[in-house]
Amino acid sequence: MFRIRAVKESDLADLFELSQLLVFINLPADKNLLKKQINASIKSFTTPDKNLERNYYIFVLEDLKNRKVIGASMIHGKHGTEDEPHYYLKVGQEHKFSKSLNTGFVHGTLKLGLETDGYTEIGGLVLHPDFRGNPNKLGKSLSFVRFLYMAFHLDKFTEYIHSELMPPLDSHGNSPLWEAIGRRFMNMDYVEADLLSRENKEFILNLFPSDTIYGTLLTPEARNAIGKVGDQTKPVKKMLESIGFHYTDEVDPFDGGPHYRAKKENITPIANRFEGTIKISDSESLDQKMIITTADEMNDFCAVPVNGILQNNQIIISKEDAQTHQLKDGQKSKGIFI
Repeated sequence: MFRIRAVKESDLADLFELSQLLVFINLPADKNLLKKQINASIKSFTTPDKNLERNYYIFVLEDLKNRKVIGASMIHGKHGTEDEPHYYLKVGQEHKFSKSLNTGFVHGTLKLGLETDGYTEIGGLVLHPDFRGNPNKLGKSLSFVRFLYMAFHLDKFTEYIHSELMPPLDSHGNSPLWEAIGRRFMNMDYVEADLLSRENKEFILNLFPSDTIYGTLLTPEARNAIGKVGDQTKPVKKMLESIGFHYTDEVDPFDGGPHYRAKKENITPIANRFEGTIKISDSESLDQKMIITTADEMNDFCAVPVNGILQNNQIIISKEDAQTHQLKDGQKSKGIFI
């Protein structure tokens, strides 16, 4: 039995335990930082700031049987402002040709860019390894719950939704692109630089090379990392592409991870959002997976995954799901398909 809800102060210990499982920038292994993130999320859910960049939303997946948080996902209201720009490397090509030698080359290029009027960003998706591959599709539910929240709070988010994916890293968790470029200009470790950039982005503009970087001058490992994703991130990439996200030909300046983006209203689960009343049924053909939230819970956000069908403004679900999640006939609900 699982549910997804807005994070609470009491989740600190469980989130800290999750943060120990891997190097995860959006879920720092630091209780003080986690506490700040939790408090910021609680404020964003209850009294969101008009300045979208100040809003952070953390969703947690709770195993109700064991009363334990086993996953998390996040939304940042806006990434990229005048004070803290969104930095990226634009991926391009440059054609070189010599008439006298009748020889030409096409060079892959990288060029530092910045955006001061940025985008709502989704990220921070982490699921405890013991629950990966669960038949209830917990990872997908945890990912899609962000679109459920957006679907019914469209004014809280920017026109475009942005996602930055993790690239392949070596066996020590280092980035080949960082070793080829970043370290030579900043003299610090990849993780150290990425953590620092969360609080201070000035050093990126002032220390990073501003001229065109030619891929042919990089190591093969660094070139091969540009715009690619690691094995654990491939399912996320496939999911994003399936619901309307596209590669922007931009990558992270530190590690070369690809940036994906989609217009808010064109994201499939948001475009196909629905509202209706719950109807409990004995039917065995309730085979559409969805996440729903009851209307009276929107201020204390909580959502549950169910199997059902949508018919004549009725959200038809099984008795088992109704009993598990304490849902009642005629109860108003909102949801998305997953």
